[in-house]
Amino acid sequence: MTTIESGQNAYVPKPNARFMLSHPAHLIAQGFGSGLSPVMPGTVGTLLSWLSFNVLTSRWPDVFTPFAWSMIIIAGFLLGIWACRKTSTDLGIEDHGSLVWDEIIAFWVVLVFVMPADFKTQLWAFFWFRAIDMIKPMPIRQVEKRLKGGFGVMADDILAAFYTLLLFAIWENL
Repeated sequence: MTTIESGQNAYVPKPNARFMLSHPAHLIAQGFGSGLSPVMPGTVGTLLSWLSFNVLTSRWPDVFTPFAWSMIIIAGFLLGIWACRKTSTDLGIEDHGSLVWDEIIAFWVVLVFVMPADFKTQLWAFFWFRAIDMIKPMPIRQVEKRLKGGFGVMADDILAAFYTLLLFAIWENL
């Protein structure tokens, strides 16, 4: 892991592939490398989520059913609590930008409820999820500040997923 200077005498770790591969928790929390993107790692992690959901669901539709995805999401959320806590501890920073497992799991939540959908609808889901995740409207920002550890890392993105789904529900009823 290399470090970059951020401000006066403060160092922020910049994880690399060696760090990511040094522990299974890092590999998971950093989205199998998508979190190492130098530009918008959360967006890259969400793109991985979108791609993996579509590939797995179209390739094995009898296996990757909405029920199976729900079980995967629950297991992934619990796994994410551990992986994000461990990786945050090892990086020395709570919810480091390279942690994208929370985006992956949360966008799967969105897709389970939105699918089947055409590309345009999926694109809108992606756009609104990323916008809500970045803006963090109330109470997402408060949850992010109050909840710590792996659960805190995972929880704010799940709320962003629910906001996205609420937006879609309102949109459907207009």
